[in-house]
Amino acid sequence: MKNETAFWDKIAHRYAASPIKDVDAYERTMDRTRAYLGSKDEVLEVGCGTGSAALLLATSVAHILASDISVNMIEIGRAKAREQEVENVSFVKAALPDPALEAERYNAVLAFNVLHLVHDLPAVLRNLRGALKPGGMLITKTVCLAERSRVWAVPLFLMRLIGKAPYVHLLTFDALDQAMVEAGFEIIETGLYPAPRNRFIVARKV
Repeated sequence: MKNETAFWDKIAHRYAASPIKDVDAYERTMDRTRAYLGSKDEVLEVGCGTGSAALLLATSVAHILASDISVNMIEIGRAKAREQEVENVSFVKAALPDPALEAERYNAVLAFNVLHLVHDLPAVLRNLRGALKPGGMLITKTVCLAERSRVWAVPLFLMRLIGKAPYVHLLTFDALDQAMVEAGFEIIETGLYPAPRNRFIVARKV
């Protein structure tokens, strides 16, 4: 975990300056997410990065707690919130799974581009399920690099050895869906934003 934190701290400012690669897919993700949020909702975002999604969604909810393992990402997010005068997004440094999560507190949990980066996906999903109120929504988008091909495995392994990449879990759609169901979720919507490997899922706690 220490190495993962150091990696994201190191690239935080470069990450913040990077343009969105597929604006249409990003906007589609945000639009579908808003469809499941309400003005009174308490929301948790994990793996928030520099807070871009949380700040965009802030007007749709009561409050968002945005968490990330990188303190540098968090500091950038806080600065953006001040600049944009967004007062209902709070930032906190936290890893996944997070034992400090309060049980049944949130109406929705957001996890964009983070589930493929965790070492123990079942434990993380159980942790996030526990933080949701009954019937609460887990809304995710996950890069499934093993879908159709595993050609990414060797390059990622070599890049990780030299500190140029973080840990990446090579997931398929079926493996991700199965993990969600086994953790106690009912999948109610899926999409590809963008295709062919970025799996958007809305899942309800059951």
